[in-house]
Amino acid sequence: MGANNGKLYGSEGKGSSSISSDISSSTDHTPTKAPKNVATTEGLDSSTRTLSTPSPGLILPSKSSSLSSPALSSNGHETNSSSSSSAPAETVAVVHSQPGTHTRSRQSKTHHHAPIDLLPDHALLQIFSHLPTNQLCRCARVCRRWYNLAWDPRLWSTVRLTGELLHVDRAIRVLTHRLCQDTPNVCLTLETVIANGCKRLTDRGLHVVAQCCPELRRLEVAGCYNISNEAVFEVVSCCPSLEHLNLSGCSKVTCISLTQEASLQLSPLHGQQISIHYLDMTDCFSLEDEGLRTIASHCPRLTHLYLRRCTRLTDEALRHLALHCPSIRELSLSDCRLVGDFGLREVARLEGCLRYLSVAHCTRITDVGIRYVARYCPRLRYLNARGCEGLTDHGLGHLARSCPKLKSLDVGKCPLVSDSGLEQLAMYCQGLRRVSLRACESVTGRGLKALAANCCELQLLNVQDCEVSPEALRFVRRHCRRCVIEHTNPAFY
Repeated sequence: MGANNGKLYGSEGKGSSSISSDISSSTDHTPTKAPKNVATTEGLDSSTRTLSTPSPGLILPSKSSSLSSPALSSNGHETNSSSSSSAPAETVAVVHSQPGTHTRSRQSKTHHHAPIDLLPDHALLQIFSHLPTNQLCRCARVCRRWYNLAWDPRLWSTVRLTGELLHVDRAIRVLTHRLCQDTPNVCLTLETVIANGCKRLTDRGLHVVAQCCPELRRLEVAGCYNISNEAVFEVVSCCPSLEHLNLSGCSKVTCISLTQEASLQLSPLHGQQISIHYLDMTDCFSLEDEGLRTIASHCPRLTHLYLRRCTRLTDEALRHLALHCPSIRELSLSDCRLVGDFGLREVARLEGCLRYLSVAHCTRITDVGIRYVARYCPRLRYLNARGCEGLTDHGLGHLARSCPKLKSLDVGKCPLVSDSGLEQLAMYCQGLRRVSLRACESVTGRGLKALAANCCELQLLNVQDCEVSPEALRFVRRHCRRCVIEHTNPAFY
């Protein structure tokens, strides 16, 4: 146990847990009696099945593993087993019984306690609070005291599941079953479920989450492309406290709404509203204008919305967004190539709330759209207009004069931006900290010197693929000592 503590202390923060696909390489679930003074590996299941409360764990069958792992033979001796097969193994969730409940053979009356056994319960709880889910499950199999401490509800506010091969539906079912022991059918302590990259997660797993976790506040299932609209509808309907939802890469999701049953139960005064504040639908390629209209009408409390690479969205979708979600602070429309100046005119209706806007590679956007945003969103702090080839010094001047609190600006690959636009930025936006001018062919040392002389707080300057002299870069370094300069000029060092 002492050899593993060094690893456990570097795990994630309190309440955060993860089940990885390489927890164990044993497939023997039958009780095996080991001889005295023979140490077994932590991946082996040495417990027996009883009627006591189960403790979940995950096991990777060794017959499919490409790594060698020690195992116990039927006579109790340790042997080495390995497989030459390179095929990935399937990870499944199994249930282990509470340690110390089965009949043991007669042992010596002399007991040698490990130093860690002398720690009080509150100290062990503090240690366990830094362990991921898989390590908590292992600790629950050490002894009866550790079993009771490892399943303390205060340690299970967050569950983190990782691994492409993880049988995540079964893992969620086993974990929620154990966490529902004190409060039958519901898990009141679980507030965060993170299963990013678990490609085997399906609607069945989210159904369990929806039914057992009414206090859920955060759900992240990025890259789980087997999830459909029905599962998302059920989660948002059964979890009224849900505020943070990450569906990036869930290509089957085209909308977010309440189920029909939940809609009928709501009173007219309450309306059909969902309390989500943060929504990430990056790479949801099937999302269209009608789907975004439904999302906007059901989620009026949205403050952070990310729609990167939702290529089917048009300006019409943004009209509904500005109409129903007036509190949006951060909005990303990167690579939404059908969005143009009319769409930005609708975005500008967000006015003083908007702080962050990304329209990178939206090639239909010109100075007209940027002028709308600059005029009506004076509190804008971040603008990413990389690849908007219609942006010129004229639009940059409107932005500088109307948004003096701008902190970060990316106008890379905008060939019409030149030194004149940079001089206006330097005059009106002296609080700039991050500027990207990558591949701006018209930018020279004159514009950079103006930025360096007026923007003393500059921390990052990207001038890669720009025709800038080493002398201008040295001038920037002298005036902005904290600035990191990203460049491709071999003469500057």
